[in-house]
Amino acid sequence: MRVWIKSGAAVAAFLGAVCAALYLRYGGGEPYPDLSTPPVLPEEALQVAAVFPEPFGNVAASADGRLFFTVHPESRPAGPRLYEWKDGEAVAYPNENISAEGFVTPLGLSVDQQGRLWVIDHGNHGLAGARLVAFDLASGQIVHDKRLGDTGEAGSFLNDLTVSPDGRYVYIADVSFFRQNPALVVYEVASGKAWRVLEGHPSVTAQDWIIENPVKRMTFFGGLVALKPGVDGIVIDEAGEYVYYAAMTHDGLYRVPAALLNAPETDAEALARAVERVGSKPLSDGLSIDRQGNVYITDVEHGGIARLSPQGRLETLIASDKVRWADGISYSGDGYFYFTDSAIPDQMLQSKAHIESHAPYYLYRFKADIAGIPGR
Repeated sequence: MRVWIKSGAAVAAFLGAVCAALYLRYGGGEPYPDLSTPPVLPEEALQVAAVFPEPFGNVAASADGRLFFTVHPESRPAGPRLYEWKDGEAVAYPNENISAEGFVTPLGLSVDQQGRLWVIDHGNHGLAGARLVAFDLASGQIVHDKRLGDTGEAGSFLNDLTVSPDGRYVYIADVSFFRQNPALVVYEVASGKAWRVLEGHPSVTAQDWIIENPVKRMTFFGGLVALKPGVDGIVIDEAGEYVYYAAMTHDGLYRVPAALLNAPETDAEALARAVERVGSKPLSDGLSIDRQGNVYITDVEHGGIARLSPQGRLETLIASDKVRWADGISYSGDGYFYFTDSAIPDQMLQSKAHIESHAPYYLYRFKADIAGIPGR
């Protein structure tokens, strides 16, 4: 009996130590203040652009109005993972075989000005190797395919990406939820070289906020773990001068000169000094930008899109109770902003039965009164 008691006490002590370690590393946090304003656009301006039986991941729209999306990897899709929305239906892109078998966990998408669709596959948080793929939109052929090696290290989460206007550089956000080593990854297309920058810098690192989504307060395992991702959204301005980025659970949007990112020899301290805070933001996911430097930010707590001016003025552009989790956002040549509702609370750590029971899932669009065509 004494042996059993001692064994039970040892197990309890071990479990207590594990729980304490989890909480110290991943738990805690406070509610974030509500920064939303009365929406500029009425809810009626929000339109359903696509409907799908599985949760959407990210979206990318081309200048000629083509629309691409990923199925969110957290929902553990078994079939195709990359689609084009054509004539009112989802078509596996570029074909059924590549879409279903050619990827592990694709998520981030971006269409560049050279007519290529770029896809980042985080490789099951780096455990299967992160991969960057580009398709020529005219032919559907793969024109670039790169394994990212150490820049997509085990525990990384290469999540979102943006491409320089000249198509020479790809900038990727590493959320690094598990490893907690967030950074930006810069990839030079011609050389195939990639490097990590701003590792652990305050601008890419999650702050101690808890996301309180209307569907779910984003804590798990009895509060031991809170969803507090690092740098997520990323976009470059049309001139290719600045890369803008934001950590999901962070109160600020930042930018850094692209020219410094493009030079791997840039001193880390010099790069850190060049980081600028643009302004305050909601807890966010994806980013887009227009020619005037207004940044469009998906608001994961309030089901909509915020807009931050170059002068730091934040306003809610559009919002709806129908949106469960505003995720990726992209501007199309047809004049619409498109954004995915990835419904993270209804898929993260949920059973397939739960995910299926909360279908369908939606991709939305709206038109905003803006001057000039936004960048990518």
